[in-house]
Amino acid sequence: MQFFIDTADVGEIRDLAATGLVDGITTNPSLVAKTGRPFLEVVQEICEIVPGPVSAEVTATDHPTMLAEGRKLAGLAPNVCVKVPLTPDGLKTCKALTDEGTQVNVTLCFSAAQAILAAKAGATYVSPFVGRLDDIGAVGMDLIGDIVEIYAAYPEIRTQVLVASVRGPQHVIEAAKLGADVATVPPAVLRAMFKHPLTDKGLDGFLADWAKTGQTILSDEDGHGEPARRSA
Repeated sequence: MQFFIDTADVGEIRDLAATGLVDGITTNPSLVAKTGRPFLEVVQEICEIVPGPVSAEVTATDHPTMLAEGRKLAGLAPNVCVKVPLTPDGLKTCKALTDEGTQVNVTLCFSAAQAILAAKAGATYVSPFVGRLDDIGAVGMDLIGDIVEIYAAYPEIRTQVLVASVRGPQHVIEAAKLGADVATVPPAVLRAMFKHPLTDKGLDGFLADWAKTGQTILSDEDGHGEPARRSA
């Protein structure tokens, strides 16, 4: 499974990209607005940090303007993935951009029927929103299972299932078990995936035992610490 980070915070992106765990980025107008910076400037900077797909969303709702916006976004960097809504005009735009060789992420998917249409339109990614479905009493992961099953039945479908609106590590685990291609997660969720109390407890124990030896691995010659003791 690939991990995308759902943010427009350049500082967070730089920090998390250094882990080697970040395969791409998803943004939307709301996330970019939080930065207080020009939209196109932010997208371009993110594309320079992360070599993988960077989803940048159009803001128009009619096909001609969406297409013009999509072409402009695609011209910012070769790794831009234009994000369009799952509407009739959005799918028209998806088809046109896909035919031009541009990656497209079809967003705001809430049903398997919609996901079928996105695949037919040639979407690179379809983004089902699991958290928002959970919020209204549905089970978001049921939708992921349905889409993965349907797509698997048709080898000609190349659209990848990108799980969005992820609320916690459990969503990521469930999506991975179902065979989703990508999970896009807020930075806080990715950081939470590192955490386990037994990891912290074990590390504390190792460090306490090491401190008792009075040794260091790095010496003054390394620019840090005291010389390591040598065995007799």
